[in-house]
Amino acid sequence: MTEKYPELRANVIAILRGIAPEVEADELRDDRPLRQQVDLDSMDWLNFLIGISDQLKVSIPEADYGRLVTLGNLLDYLRAKLG
Repeated sequence: MTEKYPELRANVIAILRGIAPEVEADELRDDRPLRQQVDLDSMDWLNFLIGISDQLKVSIPEADYGRLVTLGNLLDYLRAKLG
């Protein structure tokens, strides 16, 4: 499977590993719910999204959180925001 936006994906996974260091990037699927793949509770998920916002300098309104389910959703969303 070809990875979407490899550089952006690597940055997002690095941020995720700051919260869940056991995450194996090669095992993540772009089409499955990310929280379930890495077993994040709601607070960790919130910290992950805040970390993305801070490190990538992109605003993620709380109203958009529900759209960010899979890694693919998140990467598409961030690519659109970052241009």
